[in-house]
Amino acid sequence: MTSRTFTRAREPSQAASVRSMGGTARDRDGQLMFGVGNEGDQVPIELLQSVYLTNPLSPNPDTGAFPPVPEQQQPSSSHYHRRSDSLSSDRFSPQAVHDWPAAVAFTSRTTYPPVRKLARAQKKRILVTGGAGFVGSHLVDRLMFLGHDVVVLDNFFSGSKSTLSHWVGHPNFELVRGDVVESLLIEVDQIYHLACPASPKAYQLNAVKTLKTSFTGTQNMLGLAKRTKARFLLSSTSEVYGSPMVHPQTEEYWGNVNPNGPRSCYDEGKRVAEALTYGYARQDGVDVRVARIFNCFGPRMSLDDGRLVSNFAVAALKGEPLQIYGDGQATRSLMFVHDLITGLIALMESSYSEGPVNIGTVDEGTVLSWAEEILSVVRDLRASGAIAPLPRGQAESTIEFVPAVVDDPPRRKPDITRAKNELGWEPKWPVRAGLEETVLYFARQLEEGQN
Repeated sequence: MTSRTFTRAREPSQAASVRSMGGTARDRDGQLMFGVGNEGDQVPIELLQSVYLTNPLSPNPDTGAFPPVPEQQQPSSSHYHRRSDSLSSDRFSPQAVHDWPAAVAFTSRTTYPPVRKLARAQKKRILVTGGAGFVGSHLVDRLMFLGHDVVVLDNFFSGSKSTLSHWVGHPNFELVRGDVVESLLIEVDQIYHLACPASPKAYQLNAVKTLKTSFTGTQNMLGLAKRTKARFLLSSTSEVYGSPMVHPQTEEYWGNVNPNGPRSCYDEGKRVAEALTYGYARQDGVDVRVARIFNCFGPRMSLDDGRLVSNFAVAALKGEPLQIYGDGQATRSLMFVHDLITGLIALMESSYSEGPVNIGTVDEGTVLSWAEEILSVVRDLRASGAIAPLPRGQAESTIEFVPAVVDDPPRRKPDITRAKNELGWEPKWPVRAGLEETVLYFARQLEEGQN
């Protein structure tokens, strides 16, 4: 596997690796932007990073003041400006406003990230189910930065309030504790239906609940979309392909799924969710989109998530063995979460509704090669001083092989031709850069847990 070029981050708040990304746009002041489409649909990269690679809601315990914005994150004056030179330099001041295309100030608290002000006709009210989870919270961040009203529905089975704490109390944000298996009365323009445990460890913990979420939850959200005439996007999965006999997998492939194996609650649940979605489209005229998401990773994954990147990164940070199930020759294509969010928004905003769309990366590698890559990232970050060294005398992590798990797919790689042609989307984030950011995030989480 070929390593990607990246710029090493010296501090978590500096995550400068994305400066080497190909295909990113710069605004008129040279600030790196990320997203699909014109500048109006993009967000500064450093703004995306600021809500997870730093801790903006933690004041100094002695002074009570919030940390100032580091020099490398100071936004250019035409993007963020303050109403008075005498204002505090707190990270997210209520007067930190964005002129995409106009300015708005918030006064209820001092810790909000800046958001775009949209004209009433442009602003949407958007429901994100599962919005406190790993992927959902990043989607909420992006939609908030873009200036929309966002309602999050989550039962916190696998999500966490902490992923959204920087938005609580914001006038554009609402957090509802609830379950998609129950009816919801609300008026919205769009629904991103992400609610469902996605890691094997989580969805196998309660297989029946996982199935009910996929079937009853999807039915309820489609009913809401029908009543409100909202556009509906289902977050489906590459697991609908099972152990594929076709490689890479196109959307036309029907899959090879074990209907009663340990993973079937998730695989079959998503298959029936897709069937329901297109049933409502054909029968009731609901405007639907379906995203088949391939392996994704990034900050805000749980430390004990149970998936490849979190398992390997946490073990490497602790100096423990990296356990590979089987011989390590199974393949995975790893996509950084920011690329996924861009793809989901591009699909929602597109006119394409004829069928599901694969959202993933073609950067395929064996599980063994990914383990070696993650070890390399951790070692480089230790050498740079960006993360703490291992205790004196403790050896670096090694790789060990353990028995394979049941129904673990041998190969997984998407064909993303449809996404390229219909959405104008393809991944831009170098995998190694994403791994670096994720390791920095996990290192901070482990450090906070120890303290």
